[in-house]
Amino acid sequence: MKRFISVKFLFTLLLLFITINLSAQGANSYEDGKKYILGGLEVSGLQSYNEQTVKTYTGLRVGQPITIPGDQVSAVLNKLWGLELFSNLEFYITNIEGEKIFLELAITERPTLSNVTVYGVKKRKVDDILKDTDLKKGKKLTESLIANTKNYLQNKYKKQGYLNAKVNIATAKDTADVNTRSMVVNVKKGDKVKINNIIFEGNQKLAAKKLRKALKKTKKKQFGRFWKKSKYIQEDYDTDLDLLADKYAENGYRDARVLSDTIFNVDDNNIDIKIKVEEGNKYYFGDIDFVGNSVYSDRQLQSLLRIKKGATYNGVLLRERIADDSKPDAQDVTSLYQNNGYLFSSINPVEVSAENDTINFEIRIIEGKETFLDHVSITGNDKTNDHVIFRELRTRPGQKYNKSDIIRSIRELGQLGYFDAEQIKPDIINPNPNEGTVDLAYSLVEAGSSQIELQGGYGGGGFIGTLGLSFSNFSIANILNGEAYKPVPMGDGQTFALRLQASRTFRVYSLNFSEPWLGGRKPVRFNFSVSRTQQFGVLRDERGRFEPNKDQQFSITGVTLGLAKRVQWPDDFFTISHTLGYQLYDFRNYNIGLFNFGNGKSNAITYTLGVSRNATSGGRIFPRGGSNFEITAKLTPPFSLFSDKDFESLRDRSEELNRLRAGGQVLTTLETQELESSDQERFRFLEYYKLKFKGDWYTTLVGSADKSLVLRTNVEFGFLGNYNNDVGDVPFERFFVGGDGLGNFTLDGRDIVQLRGYENQSLTPTDPLTGQQEGGLVYNKFSLELRYPLTLKPSASIYGLAFLEGGNAFNNFQEFNPFQIKRSAGVGLRIFMPAFGLLGIDFGYGFDEDLRPTSVGNGPSGWQTHFIIGQQF
Repeated sequence: MKRFISVKFLFTLLLLFITINLSAQGANSYEDGKKYILGGLEVSGLQSYNEQTVKTYTGLRVGQPITIPGDQVSAVLNKLWGLELFSNLEFYITNIEGEKIFLELAITERPTLSNVTVYGVKKRKVDDILKDTDLKKGKKLTESLIANTKNYLQNKYKKQGYLNAKVNIATAKDTADVNTRSMVVNVKKGDKVKINNIIFEGNQKLAAKKLRKALKKTKKKQFGRFWKKSKYIQEDYDTDLDLLADKYAENGYRDARVLSDTIFNVDDNNIDIKIKVEEGNKYYFGDIDFVGNSVYSDRQLQSLLRIKKGATYNGVLLRERIADDSKPDAQDVTSLYQNNGYLFSSINPVEVSAENDTINFEIRIIEGKETFLDHVSITGNDKTNDHVIFRELRTRPGQKYNKSDIIRSIRELGQLGYFDAEQIKPDIINPNPNEGTVDLAYSLVEAGSSQIELQGGYGGGGFIGTLGLSFSNFSIANILNGEAYKPVPMGDGQTFALRLQASRTFRVYSLNFSEPWLGGRKPVRFNFSVSRTQQFGVLRDERGRFEPNKDQQFSITGVTLGLAKRVQWPDDFFTISHTLGYQLYDFRNYNIGLFNFGNGKSNAITYTLGVSRNATSGGRIFPRGGSNFEITAKLTPPFSLFSDKDFESLRDRSEELNRLRAGGQVLTTLETQELESSDQERFRFLEYYKLKFKGDWYTTLVGSADKSLVLRTNVEFGFLGNYNNDVGDVPFERFFVGGDGLGNFTLDGRDIVQLRGYENQSLTPTDPLTGQQEGGLVYNKFSLELRYPLTLKPSASIYGLAFLEGGNAFNNFQEFNPFQIKRSAGVGLRIFMPAFGLLGIDFGYGFDEDLRPTSVGNGPSGWQTHFIIGQQF
């Protein structure tokens, strides 16, 4: 063995001597190395790899020519180093026989990671850390892996406000396997470092309070501010420093700059920040000239710029009026050009002179060639058919490029509910400024468009079961195509809903179908629905249990047909709808006090005219802007005009008998029959008109696209009137206010109005004659709701909310007072999952008494919990 080592050592010295000799002769490259024939190659130092595998990977073969020293050897070493599998690589000459050379490749393998233990973090966070850092069993341990892991974790926690976070990583030999090491990662996050104070120096023109406000994400500690944290994050702080210059630029100080910023440790958990600024002089706008514009006149452009000579210089405002990137539908000069075909236009403000304190500008415009859409494509619609998408697009091949049309197309696709509104992305591809053409590609991500409702519970003396199926992207054309059932025919944008609800005392059946593009050419929605509701009386058996009495029954059978068309005036956000409906109210021995007659039928033939405008933006589930309102008028024919009945006498006799009953007098059988007969004659054919208004406005107060604090303002009003006072007000179609607003089971066409903080329907006034809560004829409601999203992912969208509400219901219009409201406040949570729809919970506090007779004198309603299922967004 000693002899072998000494021979190898001599050959190494010989190689070194040859190299030095060649260098002395002026040879500066491997081209001057000596050529040999590779006689043999051995690999030493291997622990886990096969020798033949390494030889094959080197690319060296016995018998091939090789130059020593030369590029071949260097290339082999570089190739092996690139694998990051070895910590040391060396070539040795073991023998030379004439023209043959024998080499040895000595390898030191890097150890392999056997296991990782992480201390200092919660157990549920360990898997995320291992995934993010790629620390997995079998990974080769390198210095860069350890350093990168340490830096990643320290930066991760510093971004979360743990400025003093420390990470230590140690490895130890693992004797359980060959050449393996275990790793221990010790994380010491410490406490979050807060900003105690932000101090400004050099600010004479702008107060420190105003400058601190300009820092959007860097805030000092302040009692009561919970929506903005005071933790220090370097990346946010660097961004905020740039905002200081913008704040000065907004106030005329163009030359203002940050001279220095220093961080001082107050203690382990608090820091102070000192920022020194130089403000410079205040400037004003001078002349603003437009250069290069031929499509639009100076006057048209100035009307958008809206900056007058002599106004205080505002660099931020000038930039926004030229191109406001914060709003997709901004009213600026760039959008003016891009909304009219000039995609390749360029608008640049240039300071041409600064005389004393006045800056003169030229707005230099390169209009470019008018641009047209060449191809429009869509991707990602795995379920929805192409024609359903293309009919909603405002961008068609051959049309002029229009930025506003793209924004509107995104909105329309989001409103469908078939795609994740947060991931609709239009990409401009293949731009050709010379030809004036561009391609547009919409990237979509399908979202669940079907919902299932399957629930059961105990109430009303028995089990209540509900089965609901709603398919909002249905395809009736494929109803007979067995291959299309996945699990049902989908993709044509139609809606099909089936709902069944039953207990021992009531049953509800409903079916609804709608086609949004009747005929396929225009946005005309056709709707058809049929429903039936049955309510049974109850009897107490010998054991005291309640049993359904099917001899007492009240049912409603209804059918509706509707058409709704999107119109172009006043704008194309408006829709006008027409609906014809028929309801049959059938009483069979149903004398339970809900209505004055227990036997007979009432018929309602209705026409409903609706005008709505839906111009919300930001998605159907979590709108961030715009408005949505609807006005409806539901009318029946004035049947009493064509009848010779004495409705005044019938009404007077009914009111007289009701007063007697309300006063405690027991009516005779004849009087009871007379009361029933009077009301039956009055309401055989219902006649009424019902007016409703509902408006929602959405305003983004602060935040980015995915983290916006949004204010929803809501106003509602409803009025139920009659044509003939002798007939009186119908006992159906009334307003019941209070509670969660869920109206899953309603007998008489009533409107269930949500007003949280009160028990369900508890804000419904008492009828002065009967003493019962029979529904209001007038109601109004006001609501303010702050919403903040926790996540808007396709699988589940979650947002929290806080609300203030007020509303009330009244017996008649004479009693109506819009300011006499029942007030409430509270917080809630909403979760939208495609398969189940909207789920939520609200905790509301009612500040006033409700209207139930049993609540009078008991004080405020207090805290109420409401569970929301399938409500509006």
